[in-house]
Amino acid sequence: MQAVTILGSTGSIGVSTLNVLAQHPDKYRVYALTANRSVDVLFEQCQQFEPDVAVILDEDAAHDLSQRLKAIASKTQVVSGEQSLVDVAESDDTDYVMAAIVGAAGLLPTLAAARAGKHILLANKEALVMSGGLFMREVEANGATLLPVDSEHNAIWQCLPVGKQQQYHYDGKGVRRIILTASGGPFRDYDLADLEHVTPEQAIAHPNWSMGQKISVDSATMMNKGLEVIEAHWLFGMSLDQIDVVLHKQSIIHSMVDYVDGSVLAQMGNPDMRTPIANALAWPERIDSGVAPLDLVAIGRLDFSVADHKHFPCLRLAYQALETGGTSTAILNAANEIAVEAFLQRQIKFTQIPQIIEQVLTDLPTNNDDTLEQILADDKQARRIATALIK
Repeated sequence: MQAVTILGSTGSIGVSTLNVLAQHPDKYRVYALTANRSVDVLFEQCQQFEPDVAVILDEDAAHDLSQRLKAIASKTQVVSGEQSLVDVAESDDTDYVMAAIVGAAGLLPTLAAARAGKHILLANKEALVMSGGLFMREVEANGATLLPVDSEHNAIWQCLPVGKQQQYHYDGKGVRRIILTASGGPFRDYDLADLEHVTPEQAIAHPNWSMGQKISVDSATMMNKGLEVIEAHWLFGMSLDQIDVVLHKQSIIHSMVDYVDGSVLAQMGNPDMRTPIANALAWPERIDSGVAPLDLVAIGRLDFSVADHKHFPCLRLAYQALETGGTSTAILNAANEIAVEAFLQRQIKFTQIPQIIEQVLTDLPTNNDDTLEQILADDKQARRIATALIK
């Protein structure tokens, strides 16, 4: 029995992870579940999975959850606060840590899991986007196992040579490039002028995937793919010119590896996050994820097109930040989080999201010091600047 901690259990990745775990009660048990303030969902999860610990950041919400669990004589301990996230991620009582907290809030507990040498299932992009060099050093120095859960990175990882799946040991020989696929989101066929008038409701209506609001907007702007480019650089040791992005509206091929001999290996499957979750959870074995088999005849065709940087300026900004290096990717991420939230609150237009990010990258000098303190300082300053620009 492997004990699993899920950072961000009430989000879409967390819910999918619990779905997979529920199919294999003989293999896995839940040690800890964590949420921001979703008391109702976390209460239901605690009833079903009976974790040792439940963490909820909001103190009032934690009190509410504690009272509900006491009323049903639950033995789950309820704690609150950011330090509690770190505590469950590094606890000796957990084997696997699913890092599924969206945004910069997931950095510190995921880093704690790396330092504790855990088996990390990485769905949180920001750990690598904000602190790629630092994070990968901690993974290797502490003997942690890092397995990607993002469908694109998990696909690449599956297409690498047998025995090379531990990506920080992979030497890259024989690989010409990696190709990340992107659906293009709900606005891939819009004219640029039409993007001025899109609404938050339209932006979160992803055509293929079921995701939270923030990630859905990131998919619509293609910042999600830009963050994945940065993540792929650190996971697989690929240079900027070895990472390509193509639009693939069916989301059936999740990514590809192009080899120097002309071979291209692709990982395919229905667009369901339970597939990469099950793959990373059971590696090097395979377990049933609950996902329906892929029917290529029913799909009929697979389409590809160029990911145009003019149509998707956030993708261009991500490439530029990665090329600049230092804390620029942390600055990019922070500015994006503020801009996306402002769009969801109808404070700015959809087309102003990349404008805000680009201005923050211009106004805040990049620091080449990749210590945690400097990363967090630049993250905080970027948020201040972005907030001021929005106001």
